[in-house]
Amino acid sequence: MDEGLTQYIVAPIVSACATWGFLRILESRHNVPLDRPNERSLHAEPVPRVGGLAIVPAIAAGWAFVPSAVHWAICLPAVFLFAISFFDDVGGLRVPFRLAAHLLAAGIVAAALLQPQAGVTAALAATIAIAWMTNLYNFMDGADGLAGGMAFIGFGSYGIAAWIGGSPSLASACLAIALACLVFLSRNFHPARVFLGDSGSIPIGFLSAALGVQGWLENLWPAWFPLLVFSPFVVDASVTLLRRCARRERVWRAHRDHYYQRLVRLGWGHKKTAIAEYVLMLSCGLLALFALKQPAAAQGTLLAACALLYLLLTAFIDRAWRRHAPET
Repeated sequence: MDEGLTQYIVAPIVSACATWGFLRILESRHNVPLDRPNERSLHAEPVPRVGGLAIVPAIAAGWAFVPSAVHWAICLPAVFLFAISFFDDVGGLRVPFRLAAHLLAAGIVAAALLQPQAGVTAALAATIAIAWMTNLYNFMDGADGLAGGMAFIGFGSYGIAAWIGGSPSLASACLAIALACLVFLSRNFHPARVFLGDSGSIPIGFLSAALGVQGWLENLWPAWFPLLVFSPFVVDASVTLLRRCARRERVWRAHRDHYYQRLVRLGWGHKKTAIAEYVLMLSCGLLALFALKQPAAAQGTLLAACALLYLLLTAFIDRAWRRHAPET
């Protein structure tokens, strides 16, 4: 086998094996941070929230085999966010400090990658978008198996698109994330034995946006591709946030108003909700990959159809919630 090709295949395998090893080490410890149930939780028992301690170092181990795949302006902020988020998991950090860290990481990506090519306005818009994706991934990490499944399908779609586009190194880096999250999912699917925690969800959310920008700038996919691939999370979190803003609620406070949370509370449970979301995620990923090779007009039609589908899905859940909502 070609030495270069072997390098690209080894990176995801190393990442997956390292995740399994780190998880085994963490599971043998008894002094890890716990996510304790409260009135806003969907689980009834304390669960370790240390998934990031397994996934992020494992991804780094895999990326060591493709060192030039990911831009330094993505790698360094991701490590910074991992460190900040770990301290948040352990002791808790104030919201303004966390938000400032997220904006700083997003700003580094925008300034280094976008500003030289697209200008200051585009860089500022990208900073907000990347910071939002960083946070929304954390918002959506509230049901067993949900965030891990989205990461596996989303970064898997990135990897396939990058390979098709002629960038095997970036494809390998994305598949390293996907396989690491698949191994994590074996412990996170219902009933979950470990959660991502902020140290897992924040870096993964950041990477979903930052790698989406890198792939776009390298002409591997159009700007809409990352949005469609991760649209199950983007739509749920964004619509929920806008509605909470309209009701003048404190949007930074924990809640149970996301559409996936409503499904769980309506009796679907963690497992059925996760499987339904997987079908939606996989459909979006496959559709995005299919649309890459279509003419611009066909791409626009497919995106419009997806927007209509989300309108119908949100309307269906809203109607069910109004009719059968449990006591809050």
